[in-house]
Amino acid sequence: MPALDAFDLFLFSLSKAFCSPIAVFVQIQGCLICLILAFGWACAAYVRNREIKQMKDSMRHGNSFAFLYHDINKLEHSNQVNLPRVSVVMPLKGYGEHNLHNWRSQITSLYGGPVEFLFVLESTEDPAYGYVSSLISNFKDEVDAKVVIAGLSTTCSQKIHNQMVGVEKMHKDSKYVLFLDDDVRLHPGSIGALTAEMEKNSDIFIQTGYPLDLPSGSLGSYCIYEYHMPCSMGFATGGKTFFLWGGCMMMHADDFRLDRYGVVSGLRDGGYSDDMTLAAIAEAHKRLITSPPVAVFPHPLSSDLSFSRYWNYLRKQTFVLESYTTKVNWIMNRALFTTHCYLSWGFVAPYFMSLIHVTAALRIYIKGYSLEETTFASGGLFLVGYLAICTLIELLSMWNLTRIEVQLCNMLSPEAPKMSLASYNWGLVFIAMLVDNFLYPISAMRSHFSQSINWSGIRYHLKNGKIFKIERSKDMGPEKSYLGGKNLLYGKKGAPPKVSFLSSLARSMAQWHHPKKFDS
Repeated sequence: MPALDAFDLFLFSLSKAFCSPIAVFVQIQGCLICLILAFGWACAAYVRNREIKQMKDSMRHGNSFAFLYHDINKLEHSNQVNLPRVSVVMPLKGYGEHNLHNWRSQITSLYGGPVEFLFVLESTEDPAYGYVSSLISNFKDEVDAKVVIAGLSTTCSQKIHNQMVGVEKMHKDSKYVLFLDDDVRLHPGSIGALTAEMEKNSDIFIQTGYPLDLPSGSLGSYCIYEYHMPCSMGFATGGKTFFLWGGCMMMHADDFRLDRYGVVSGLRDGGYSDDMTLAAIAEAHKRLITSPPVAVFPHPLSSDLSFSRYWNYLRKQTFVLESYTTKVNWIMNRALFTTHCYLSWGFVAPYFMSLIHVTAALRIYIKGYSLEETTFASGGLFLVGYLAICTLIELLSMWNLTRIEVQLCNMLSPEAPKMSLASYNWGLVFIAMLVDNFLYPISAMRSHFSQSINWSGIRYHLKNGKIFKIERSKDMGPEKSYLGGKNLLYGKKGAPPKVSFLSSLARSMAQWHHPKKFDS
């Protein structure tokens, strides 16, 4: 028999150590984390699939517009004419690969009531200004849309500043305000669905939704997809939720006009994250946040999304836990910080241990060692087997939820190009799970000790959970967002867009609501 070399001796000893009670606990804990995630995604899939079944049932009964309303009678003139006015506020920064498509999906909504769209930028020098101005000019006779120049923020993040200026400029008769990020691709009936829920339950403080990431193929894009997936189960409740996504938030316009619950002052006075601040206000005042089952939006990721851009995005996400409004909010953020870091590395550690077990077993087989002369513990392979089974269950559950959400998005946007799971690389998804969970605590720690972040060329400094200093470089930041993608030419300025059936229908509804506007 060959003698054990130093490396093999170390490897076998390490494998045996990973069979100690504490190590076994860590590996079983990893299996439980996988199963809990799988269960959460299964529950989320049930909620989304229930909506699909309702839409199919409505279509079987002759409702071709089930993607707008389950009850076709809701499209009657008597119902549509009484719909409340909505102001859609979209804070913009830079121009990305998919922005133009997203903006077009937002302004060509089939909402039957009066609606205005406010694109808010910090200045006319922003790369997005020319593109959005051209888009508005193409639809000037069809939608009520305009560009608002907000200027530079001095007391809060630029995004929040843009949102607050948009609120100041919204129509005086608007009942609801909908905040949308530039990476949100709306469905034709999204505004109507959100408004219907607000009308149905006046106790709702905020309605929200969540993106369905469409990875572009790079590891960075899969890491972002994996980062969002655990959070998605909190938005697929079909009703009440404690989660809030700043990319889609519908609220009562009077909450801002009257500064109810301190929403304006809480955001404007040192606010860094809009969703974290509003979620804290909702928790403090026991206000209701809901997420309807149809509020899931396709989010195509940039085709050139590098790993460094993913890291910048992760840094921005972990930094929000450093902002807070009250002592209770600080305690909750610390608890979330600690729990997330513990679970992230608790998820990764068992895979490292399994790698040691498998490598040790392979060395015994290749070198021809006998089990008697090694310290290898064969029980480690059983733990590897359990982890492999739990990982497979987890990936199947993730695949199933993604499949159902893709199907739901295809049904909610019947005229858009069909999405498919065919482009998803599930091997990269698994690698992204390990990479993202390994890096999260590192990013969170760095955010905690730095207390500053560079966001689109602007450096924000926090003190006591609020922004107290803003630094701007001469270069006002990249022309592309972290996820939005590369800058693309928009072709000829003012070129008319391709007119689709839904666009024609949107024009008809706009003409019906504002006949004088089209008389000329």
